[in-house]
Amino acid sequence: MEELIAKRYIKALKKSSSAEKMQETSAIFSILAEAFKDEKFIQIINNPDIDKNQKSAILLDAVKSAESKDVENLIKLLAEHNRIGIIPAIAEVMRKDIAVTTKNYTGVIYSDSEVDAKVIEDLSNGLSSKFDSKISLKFEKSSFNGIKVDVEDLGIEISFSKSRINSQIIEHIAKAI
Repeated sequence: MEELIAKRYIKALKKSSSAEKMQETSAIFSILAEAFKDEKFIQIINNPDIDKNQKSAILLDAVKSAESKDVENLIKLLAEHNRIGIIPAIAEVMRKDIAVTTKNYTGVIYSDSEVDAKVIEDLSNGLSSKFDSKISLKFEKSSFNGIKVDVEDLGIEISFSKSRINSQIIEHIAKAI
């Protein structure tokens, strides 16, 4: 539900902004979204004793250095309609929208063993050419027994499980005999 509401605000914001301005706004909202991970901040935002104007003032002080009228007006509008809580959703939808517009995506490689930087670069280049986009990958150590590549924004998930490959090799050898 929050995502749908966030999309409406972003659609209106896109009409009056350039791509560069949208990237700046996205960066500001990403930083604001990080504040929503702080328990004390959430208590302040959700406190019914603090009125809309005070909540708005807190957020406006946080973004004052950006000197962006669009951001300030959006925050005032969100506060006015009691929708400050959707700021993390706005940040995420903006990030995805910019990724689609610029065709720049990020993904994660999961594996239980270290993956060489050259392999990460090769996978990134291969996926980039396959999907006509720029895909940058980062490595994250996990308990997955093999290699799994996940580019969420494109809906791509590729996995190579060591146990599955071993069982297929054994199956193939058994059929050959």
